[in-house]
Amino acid sequence: MKQLFLFLFCIGTLHCTYAQKQKFSYLDVFDLQYASDPQISPNGEWVVYRRMGYDIMKDGSKGNLWMVKADGSQHQKLTSNEINESNPRWSPSGNRIVFSASTPEGSEIYMYWVSSGKVARLTQLPFSPSSLTWSPDGRQIAFSMNVQKKPPVIAKIPKKPKGAKWAEEPRITDRVYHEADGRGYIKPGFNHIFVLPAEGGAARQITSGDWHHRGTLSWAKDGRKIFFSGNRVEDWEYRFRNSEIYSVDVQSGDIVGLTDRNGPDYEPKVSPDGKRIAYLGFEHKVQAYQVRKLHLMNVDGTDKKVISGALDRTLSNIRWNTKGDGLYFQYDDKGNGKVGFVSLSGNVSKIADNVGGTTLGRPYPSGSFSSSQNGTIVYTQSRTDYPAELAVIKPKSKNPIKITALNRALLNYRELGKVEEVWYKSSVDGRDIQGWVVFPPNYDAGKKYPFMVENHGGPILNYGDRFSTEMQLYAAAGYVVFYPNPRGSTSYGEEFGNLLYNNYPGEDYNDVMDGVDHCIKMGIAHEDQLFVTGGSAGGIMSAWMIGKNNRFEAAVVAKPVMNWISKTLVADNYFYYAEHRYPGQPWENFEGYWKFSPISLVGNIETPTMVMVGMNDLRTPPSEAKQLYHALKLRKIETVLVEIPGASHGIANRPSNLITKIAHTVAWFDKYRTANKNE
Repeated sequence: MKQLFLFLFCIGTLHCTYAQKQKFSYLDVFDLQYASDPQISPNGEWVVYRRMGYDIMKDGSKGNLWMVKADGSQHQKLTSNEINESNPRWSPSGNRIVFSASTPEGSEIYMYWVSSGKVARLTQLPFSPSSLTWSPDGRQIAFSMNVQKKPPVIAKIPKKPKGAKWAEEPRITDRVYHEADGRGYIKPGFNHIFVLPAEGGAARQITSGDWHHRGTLSWAKDGRKIFFSGNRVEDWEYRFRNSEIYSVDVQSGDIVGLTDRNGPDYEPKVSPDGKRIAYLGFEHKVQAYQVRKLHLMNVDGTDKKVISGALDRTLSNIRWNTKGDGLYFQYDDKGNGKVGFVSLSGNVSKIADNVGGTTLGRPYPSGSFSSSQNGTIVYTQSRTDYPAELAVIKPKSKNPIKITALNRALLNYRELGKVEEVWYKSSVDGRDIQGWVVFPPNYDAGKKYPFMVENHGGPILNYGDRFSTEMQLYAAAGYVVFYPNPRGSTSYGEEFGNLLYNNYPGEDYNDVMDGVDHCIKMGIAHEDQLFVTGGSAGGIMSAWMIGKNNRFEAAVVAKPVMNWISKTLVADNYFYYAEHRYPGQPWENFEGYWKFSPISLVGNIETPTMVMVGMNDLRTPPSEAKQLYHALKLRKIETVLVEIPGASHGIANRPSNLITKIAHTVAWFDKYRTANKNE
């Protein structure tokens, strides 16, 4: 009778949960929700945030703004609109919230009045606004927006006769950066800063010139200037790693540069007393990775100094405290997101752990936080068993309080794979290497399970102890999953991250294989049941691993770079690599680029290999994946090519593609599991 009732209850629905715990499934992906971009009111009473999830019918993500009191009560939707809403920002007095939202005509700026709950559209813009920022008196809103320019004209073409069906006109560009993965062709134009009356009206452009003006905006205390980051330097297209801090006069449009060094300076934040500017950046050195440090200067650009030098980690999302004697910031340490505080004298303290959870696919760093005038912090908190929820930590408190449970109705009835942290020594130089192991639900140590290595992308990036739909789906399919942070990963300091300079792939391969051997010694991996996969840089590592050894039963190499020479000159970020990954351009250092190309090892590969790529990938183009597939076909190695229509480098950006990726990976590996596999 119970089963009949459950069956009848589920009729007409796309998906439902069960009273008893089930394994995490593909359709569960569509039910997951997470919190992002939390903004706490100035008085610390309310939090507005973006509540994100997937749309099963439209196969994409959706986000609406919600409000909740800092104690977790009065959880409610901000507006009645069912459109994508984002970028909420409290007014200085806390009586209004400005945000952006999509409409059939494009993205616009809206205002919400807290006392009445009324909403009004303030703008009619040609392009999407970003970096919404209130003036100190609450009368104006600054934002950044693209302003188009006409493309170059090379030749004058005769006008076609009326009704004639001629071919489309050619697309002509003369820019260094002219396409981007996930966006495609970038139409000519530049980002400029605008100001808008808070009660609505005409938006006025205050910056000028053929440069981009974007990123964090910060008003002077008297409201006469706005500070921003840009790259208004000669030859700016080729000095793409450079940016400076500038001020622009709101009335006259006069622009003054406040920094001048070779390297990125960005995210300016004016102090509460209006006398100083905090910002992030570093003096650029020719290397693969540098930590981004917190700097301080007077508002006129004088007396520059570093105040976070004692912390060997990259900082982000800086915010002054109300007293103006220090700043809150975000950073990663050993695969875990943190909120910290640094005094103006450079003393660093940790405020909160476990920031993240806004990348549902794989356990990458993410998340954000904000602070109120009394020092209350709200942030997106994630653990391995749930994606981002809102957590609040009060001043002088050591224990955060989680105030939302967006996935309680789902995850309370799912048996997730348990995640354990592992540390081991590198055989290369004895360094401590960190990784995580995900066990199948209801894991039985007395049974033998297939063991999957999942390599992270980047490669200068990190995995951590965060929720991951992909890892959980692999575990639910019966695999022990190992995901390591080999050398080159972030959150371990500048020297560790920079070990890949002119050495990628290099000893990071040894670090991964040392992890496999460590897990074999633990008894959770077995030599005859090893599998490997990874995407992007993880695809590079996977291809490198099967070119270096034949220990794996099967491999899935997703969106790889196989040939650094060809990739460097066809990818959307083709200008990025020379000198910072390998010395010189490909034609100047052919041997060096070839030495680190996985295609150079293809003659060694004996592992059955699935090759996967998005057909619209501009970062690691399909031609790279096809080089591996074609080479293996010519060598008569068992292989298959999976091309995903409409997918860019972020294959999993659409939930159906995420499912496609996981399902094909599991199916390929299952084909090569031994007869005594566990069902």
